Amino acid sequence: MNIDLLLENLSNPALLFFVLGILAVHVKSDLEIPKNSSKFISLYLLFAIGFKGGQELIHSSFTLEILWAVLFGITIACIIPLYNFLILKRRLSIENAGAIAAAYGSVSAVTFVTAVSFLEGQNIEFSGYMVAIMALMEAPAIIVGVILIRVFSSSNQIKTRMRNVVSHSFTNGSVFLILGSLVIGILTSDKEAMGIKPFTTDIFKGFLAIFLLDMGISSGKKLADFIKGGWFTFLFAIFIPLINGCATAILSGLITDDIGNRFMFAILAASASYIAVPAAMKMAVPKANPGIFVPMALAVTFPFNITFGMPIYLMIINSSLGRLFG
Repeated sequence: MNIDLLLENLSNPALLFFVLGILAVHVKSDLEIPKNSSKFISLYLLFAIGFKGGQELIHSSFTLEILWAVLFGITIACIIPLYNFLILKRRLSIENAGAIAAAYGSVSAVTFVTAVSFLEGQNIEFSGYMVAIMALMEAPAIIVGVILIRVFSSSNQIKTRMRNVVSHSFTNGSVFLILGSLVIGILTSDKEAMGIKPFTTDIFKGFLAIFLLDMGISSGKKLADFIKGGWFTFLFAIFIPLINGCATAILSGLITDDIGNRFMFAILAASASYIAVPAAMKMAVPKANPGIFVPMALAVTFPFNITFGMPIYLMIINSSLGRLFG
């Protein structure tokens, strides 16, 4: 296996800022990003990704491949929670198993944003419609997770209005902003888009580096307490995303030959939601413990994916195994 890509990723400034954030927590530094600034940066990143995706989408024609790609994304978002749940319920409560399964079937917009920067560093493009697919993959996993909990739970206290869960999945701030920015990008003319290009493109990587510094601080604070909870969830948070990402990197060759799109499918399958799912589960399944699945997604899976996962998935796609269906 060629490790040049992995070594190159480990020297990425954005990733190094993430490590700096974890180190700051470890040495008990008072370094922190103000909450309002952190929120602004995350909103900016989602806006920039959505807007650029809309611009790319408007310049591409609708094809059968796009339809198959949408169906593929929704399918993996439904299948992943199913087998995750069957594994998790052997060791955890039904409520926690369902919540974790939903988190790992759903997607992380932050991981998606980081993956965009990774592809740009490799000079690999991806289609604008992948932004829409990312947003569409958020809700199915949450719905499947809630259904599994309702089917397997013996408690009569789980009374979830599925319509509210679905509605919350799409009105969640990150999903709403990226979808709204996608539509605005479609409606904006090329001339007007060029006028804000310095904001949407030129400063993107700088903001991403600061954002990952903040993410490193958040991860560092949660990681120590999470490790004390046992090795099962820790190992699950590494190996299940790796399996999901590698399998999707291969199977996506059935849908498209485009390397960038296949990579995005892989990273979406490997990512885990720590924003939309906790919010939805708080409303739908209050017995589920966010102290388990939030650190799993944020403090273990996210660092693994941006450090080792992304180079691995891209190497698989470029390998003979990855071209099996391509």
